[in-house]
Amino acid sequence: MPNTISGFSKLTKSEKIEWLLDSYFTEKDNARTLVESYWNSDEKLQKLHDEFIENTITNYYLPLGVAPNFLINDTFYAIPMAIEESSVVAAASKASKFWLERGGFKAKVISTEKIGQVHFTYKGDFNKLKAFFKHVKPKLISDTASMTKSMERRGGGILNIKLRNKSEDLPNYYQLHATFETMDAMGANFINTCLEQFATTFKSEALQFEDFNDEEKHLSIVMSILSNFVPNCLVRAEVSCKIEDLKSKDIPNPEEFAQKFKQAIDIAKIEPYRAVTHNKGIMNGIDAVVLATGNDFRAVEAGVHAYAAKDGKYTSLTHCSIENGNFKFWIEIPLALGTVGGLTSIHPLVKFALQMLQKPTAKDLMKIVAVAGLAQNFGAVKSLTTTGIQEGHMKMHLMNILNQFEATDIEKSELIKHFKTNVVSHSSVVDAIENLRK
Repeated sequence: MPNTISGFSKLTKSEKIEWLLDSYFTEKDNARTLVESYWNSDEKLQKLHDEFIENTITNYYLPLGVAPNFLINDTFYAIPMAIEESSVVAAASKASKFWLERGGFKAKVISTEKIGQVHFTYKGDFNKLKAFFKHVKPKLISDTASMTKSMERRGGGILNIKLRNKSEDLPNYYQLHATFETMDAMGANFINTCLEQFATTFKSEALQFEDFNDEEKHLSIVMSILSNFVPNCLVRAEVSCKIEDLKSKDIPNPEEFAQKFKQAIDIAKIEPYRAVTHNKGIMNGIDAVVLATGNDFRAVEAGVHAYAAKDGKYTSLTHCSIENGNFKFWIEIPLALGTVGGLTSIHPLVKFALQMLQKPTAKDLMKIVAVAGLAQNFGAVKSLTTTGIQEGHMKMHLMNILNQFEATDIEKSELIKHFKTNVVSHSSVVDAIENLRK
């Protein structure tokens, strides 16, 4: 059993690595070589990466791909995507080309409101609490003035603070529910700083509020934190065309395709087992761009999936209509993103990705990311309802299987040629490699 350790964070990177190798690895030299092979040869750049998080030992690389030819609101984009899953970038690129010939994508930001909450308990008369909140609300705002002035200069700041009574759900539980506009910043640090000041002011002022008895004065702050559920930070992206204009090499019958495509979306609307996989495909596109631009894909995932279940049942994030001979496909999702602050200003490849996107504002990035998700979903549903998902996916996955079996460049060339006309599966690739090597 490996030893435990205290003071691990105080060790140098080399000491951390040596402890790990001694504790968990039998082939230590190979493990050490692997870890060191992923270090950046530029010491300054490596130091930057080492300081992103705690206890770093090396870098973990993901491919950074590009999906070109996206026409969004009459502007062309090449979209950066950081992802390890095969076929995602290819599917997005194929969808962008398909819709480029049909007018491109349209996108608009509906709202940009973000939310934070101070959670507290209070034992007493709710009418007194309401009176106290009315009394203290101006001071909550004024006590954060030094924190909000910079954001206010850019057009953002605190939008409102409300008192919420949640005591029917949980005894004695209440909230200060605050809304914010954070402009081009994702705003997590700004929001949390404001919330913590709200909590401090709220608690100290309660001690001096004359209408409270002793128990009411000592209300208890539980926590102060932003919410990643942002149902009022919304963006919409869509594509549309006449049904006959859907005709292409792999859509010989556009009317049949449109009907079948809509049925697939309708199934995802009413069947949660399908909706989860359906939405996962959307997030393939969204997460890849969010990650490439230095944003928090975990926060985006949490908020988006909560939005998919906001009406009490988990459902599709995309929608489709066929009316008067027109096909329309759209998505409306919450996205809290930033183009300033965090990694956006220090990670070299994030800066590269944002430059590639023509230095977007946060609203621009919301539109681009929503379009990436819509394009990914269109590509997936199109494949599912025509050729099937595995044909294209396994063709892309072929290289991963070949690398797993350490195929040489000559073997790869021969096998890629072979599988242009043969079905790709793990077992068929293994058989082909073995036959080739015989």
